[in-house]
Amino acid sequence: MQDTTFDALLAAMVHGEHGFTVEVPADWLQGRTAYGGLSAALCFEAAQRQSPDLPPLRSAQFAFVGPASGILTATPAILRQGKSTTFVGVDLSGEAGLAVRGLLCFGANRNSALDHWGLPAPEAVDPETCPPFFSSPERPGFAHHFDGRLAAGARPRTPGADPDMLVWMRHRDPAPSLTGFIALADALPPAAIVLFPAGMRPISTMTWTIDLLSDAPASLSGWWLIHNVAQNAASGCSAQDMTIWNDRREPVAAMRQTVAVFA
Repeated sequence: MQDTTFDALLAAMVHGEHGFTVEVPADWLQGRTAYGGLSAALCFEAAQRQSPDLPPLRSAQFAFVGPASGILTATPAILRQGKSTTFVGVDLSGEAGLAVRGLLCFGANRNSALDHWGLPAPEAVDPETCPPFFSSPERPGFAHHFDGRLAAGARPRTPGADPDMLVWMRHRDPAPSLTGFIALADALPPAAIVLFPAGMRPISTMTWTIDLLSDAPASLSGWWLIHNVAQNAASGCSAQDMTIWNDRREPVAAMRQTVAVFA
C-alpha cells in the first residue's frame, strides 16, 4: 500500500470549475470510501481556501449521506456573513453523488464577562507507557496513518465491557493544521464497537457535530487524548459523546456522533 502523508493529500487538492477537487489515495480510505473525519476535514479545507479571512471555526455539523468515493469535489458557499459570525455550507460529492453536507460556523472573539471551563481531563498516564490501540490486522487502511495508545477503557470487540474508550492519538506524520486535527478527531472507531462479537462488522457515521473550545487547538507533542463513550447501541444505531484534550490536558473539542452499526 502506498504511503501518502496528510500534507501530500491536501497538496493534491486543486481549485476546479465547481469547487475544490481531490482524489483520495487508497491508503486514506475506509474500504472504498473516505472515512468520516477525512471527509469533514476536506469540507473545512475547502471553506478555508475559498475564504482565507474567515474568523476561527467554532462549530461544525456534518451529515454523511452517501459514500465519498472516486474523485471528490468540495463546493463551499457563504450562507451568511455578519459582523463577527460567518456560516458556510459545504457539499462534498463523489462518483455516487452527494456524500457529505456540512454546515460550518466561524466566529471572531468578543469581550465577555464569562470565563468558565468544565470538562476536566480524566486520569491518564503518558502515551508512551500505554499499549498500542491499532493492533488488529483488520484495521482500515487510513488507520495506518495514526498512532493510538489505549489509556483506559475497552478494546474493540470485547462483549460484556462498557462501550467506553480513552485513547491517545496522533498523526504518524506531523499534521499540525486544524484540517489535520479534524481528520484525527474522527479517526477512532465508535465506542459501540466494544460490544461487537469477534470478527469485523460494518459501521458507518451518519452525523457528527464538533464544537471547538479553542481558537487554535494545539499539542506540543502531537498527542491528543480522546474519550469516546456510547450512550446506547440498539436498532442498528448508536449515539456517542466524544471529548478531546491536548497534551497539557486542556479541553479543545466536544463532539456528538450518531453511527449506523451492523451487528
